[in-house]
Amino acid sequence: MSISASPAEPRAALPLLGVPGISALLVLVAGTLALGGFYGPTQGALFLVGGALGISLYHAAFGFTSAWRVFIAEGRGRGLRVQMILLALAVILFFPFLASGTLFGNEVRGNISPAGIGVIAGAFMFGVGMQLGGGCASGTLFTAGGGDARMLVTLFFFIVGSLIGTMHTGWWASLPSLPPTALFQSFGAVGGIAVSLAIFGAIAAITIVVEKKRNGALEQAPPSPRHGFARYLRGPWPLVFGAIALVILNFATLALAGRPWGVTSAFALWGAKGAQLIGIDVASWPHWQQPGNAKALAESVFADITSVMDFGIIAGAMLAAALAGKFAPSLDIPLRSIFAAVAGGLLLGYGARIAYGCNIGAYFSGIASGSLHGYLWAVAAFAGNVIGVRLRPWFFMERVTIRRMDG
Repeated sequence: MSISASPAEPRAALPLLGVPGISALLVLVAGTLALGGFYGPTQGALFLVGGALGISLYHAAFGFTSAWRVFIAEGRGRGLRVQMILLALAVILFFPFLASGTLFGNEVRGNISPAGIGVIAGAFMFGVGMQLGGGCASGTLFTAGGGDARMLVTLFFFIVGSLIGTMHTGWWASLPSLPPTALFQSFGAVGGIAVSLAIFGAIAAITIVVEKKRNGALEQAPPSPRHGFARYLRGPWPLVFGAIALVILNFATLALAGRPWGVTSAFALWGAKGAQLIGIDVASWPHWQQPGNAKALAESVFADITSVMDFGIIAGAMLAAALAGKFAPSLDIPLRSIFAAVAGGLLLGYGARIAYGCNIGAYFSGIASGSLHGYLWAVAAFAGNVIGVRLRPWFFMERVTIRRMDG
């Protein structure tokens, strides 16, 4: 059975990748082979998973930041409801294996961290930074890889903020907190899934009530300019399809790495290695004297799982942007927008370090692990997003009308 093409694309021909697309494809292929040869097949496979994440994030435009902003500013909750689908699928898939401690015969563990003052403060900072920086952790990577020059500024200061955060992680960790707790530990895998689904269902229901009250009806997904095979090759993907892809790829990360997907620990490592190059003795800092961190600092970044996956996300997003015909970087960035990127990046980096993760490591993978700190992170980050949305009009003039509509 043949797939009919849309009128806008009579033959749904393969797009010309151009230099960026061909370069990204070569990096993904060569990188997978090189990492597999030097660091083992698992490291090569994780780089490829990162590439698939980059493609999925870009083609689905799966932004946590924009979904929260639209709900706060306009009462539109479609993006948040898809996030609840994402989390529901994740806990159903993850909890049985995390509860047993093994997956395909290999030991696995969740992203389960203490829930305390550091998480609240860090997630709140991160939430403000999401709106000023223009993206979250995954969003910064895939939009930068997709050719958004402004997001390179956010990424640079995200790295700087992450490094600064490592100077203070010990102090924040010393503040009052609850011990690491997971729902499947308290209720069992089935009970934990039931509690989680009830929470996600309640949040989705709230978004429906709010959206209908503020807008009269639920927002429908916009029509796609492409159909059939062309849509999945060049985008845009349906949001739900993107959510399914992210869950499957996170599960692949769990199977390969023994723990769920994370993003921002690599930024701290990159910052530390950069600081060493200019003569700063970061190895003497308590954070970098911890065995795992000291080992990562002493080794190549290509030996670090999170770094390799982040590199893959950037390459995958560049390939996706080329496939979509949208890779066109521009350096014409308003000065106020640059200021926002600097402030947002610093808040994102510092917040992620003291809150045991970002929208991926703490929110997505934390809640997929049943961690109480993931839920606390979500509440505090949402509060930070509310403040960030209120600050945006000063930096992004197109948002002034939304603020006026809010009152």
